[in-house]
Amino acid sequence: MPDEVITSLEQVTVEWLTAVLAHSGAISDGAVAAFDVDTNRGNWSSNATLNVRYVAGSQGELPRRLFLKMVNTDLEDECFGPSEVTYYTRDYAGVAGAPLVHCYHAAYSAEKQRYHILLDDLSQTHVQAAEKAPTLAYGLALAEGLAAMHARWWGAQRLAEAGAPIHNARHVRRFVDIAEPGAGHILNQCSAELEPHWPGMIHEFYARHPQVMIARSQDGNGFTLIHGDVGCTNILAPREGDRPIYIIDRQPFDWSLTTWLGVYDLAYALVLDWDVERRRRLEIPVLKHYHTHLLRHGVANYSWEQLWDDYRLCVAMGIYIATEYCRGGLNEQFQWVWLPKLQRSLTACDDLNCRELW
Repeated sequence: MPDEVITSLEQVTVEWLTAVLAHSGAISDGAVAAFDVDTNRGNWSSNATLNVRYVAGSQGELPRRLFLKMVNTDLEDECFGPSEVTYYTRDYAGVAGAPLVHCYHAAYSAEKQRYHILLDDLSQTHVQAAEKAPTLAYGLALAEGLAAMHARWWGAQRLAEAGAPIHNARHVRRFVDIAEPGAGHILNQCSAELEPHWPGMIHEFYARHPQVMIARSQDGNGFTLIHGDVGCTNILAPREGDRPIYIIDRQPFDWSLTTWLGVYDLAYALVLDWDVERRRRLEIPVLKHYHTHLLRHGVANYSWEQLWDDYRLCVAMGIYIATEYCRGGLNEQFQWVWLPKLQRSLTACDDLNCRELW
């Protein structure tokens, strides 16, 4: 079985494709005859769609369209690890209902600081969720998928077994410290875009919220392996209908939170990307559905009341996400991204009285 990390398309041959597809069970007999390539780029990757043809008489699943993602994990002052590889190959292997695209092969090299993943290409049936207005049915599908994933590593004991213990206070502080300079740049130059009481709320938030996060982490119930970036550009939604959805691109930086309250992933999706009125109308039904499915997957002793408080704690964390965009100065190029996220997060803090938590 070839285990070399693919760093360029020149390494992808019919022999390599035949070997990896046979090893995955997608070819039970026969071989790849040829393939055509369409290339593209992501934020941190080089990507290619492979249109595959097979030798006559080949048998098996025989996928016709594959998506190859090649990633350089070295970003100078920060880096990715093998998280996306283990996401597909280990963390949720065999988990019923996990919303993952089928992976045929993946490999990571710490020495080369590279990895690749080979997935089904779903571009003919799915689009980024950003291209569709979210519905209740979509929110329920997202809640079900996240509950299936989160239940797998729920609690401090399972996280320790996964080699991913709950973050200590130092890591939490680093996560906060990365984002905090951005708040200063925004308040100095964009206060007019905020409600009059929000600048004071942001100052209070940075002064008090981190310690509440640290205190909450002393009780492992509610903590799990998270995706951490469940934004509408990292969710694939069907072109028609609301199911199935797929959550892609788990690429945490070395300072990111990777083990945290599971409901953070849902808060990220509902608060940062959904318009305020839609979030207000649908968040409780979606959260209730998430809680119900956690219980169905075997999570015990996690009450609705605890989930609600954890959700409110995580809603406020959208402030970190939005302000981090400006950590090196006011990010005017992406103001259309971070400013609505900040405004939605602060609005949700007002709606849910999150400030009483700190």
